[in-house]
Amino acid sequence: MKKKVFYTELAYCFGLLFLALGTALMANADFGVSMVVAPAYILHLKISEYIPLFSFGMAEYVFQAFLLIVMTAVLRKFKLSYLLSFGTTVVYGLMLDGVMALLPADFGPLSLRLIFYSAGFLLCSAGVSLLFHSYVPPEAYELFVKEIAAKFGLDIHKFKTAYDCASCLLAVFMSFMFFGFGVFRGVQA
Repeated sequence: MKKKVFYTELAYCFGLLFLALGTALMANADFGVSMVVAPAYILHLKISEYIPLFSFGMAEYVFQAFLLIVMTAVLRKFKLSYLLSFGTTVVYGLMLDGVMALLPADFGPLSLRLIFYSAGFLLCSAGVSLLFHSYVPPEAYELFVKEIAAKFGLDIHKFKTAYDCASCLLAVFMSFMFFGFGVFRGVQA
């Protein structure tokens, strides 16, 4: 029996597509997005009030560029793979904007919103899994966790959990700061 090969390039392409589609479905279902992308989403919600062309995808690469700068400062080194990671972020941001443009802004009744939200969650999970099966540098979120954990000898799973919690807290803080205390927008824990 011949062994089947799943090319990492396909994992990368489908991973980005699933991640973009899943994120767009979750955002348009209006139950909040994952805690990892929530700060960028809230940044998009606020800035797009004043600059309508500032898209969710743009907010993603602005926020992830900031994250790469912080990571580079903490590590006190720079690698070419960091630029490639930013390239992945830009491709993902463009795909996210494309998918957002194709989807309706409102999915209608609660039952449909729940279905689309659940589908988005599953697609995001599958997308992240596929990206981890690729040799192409991941988005800044995953690269940040990987590089910082390696530098300081931290357990990557525990550090990822801590990073996710910090992202969620940052998003909650941003939501309150931008939209008023008690107004909770864009975050799903």
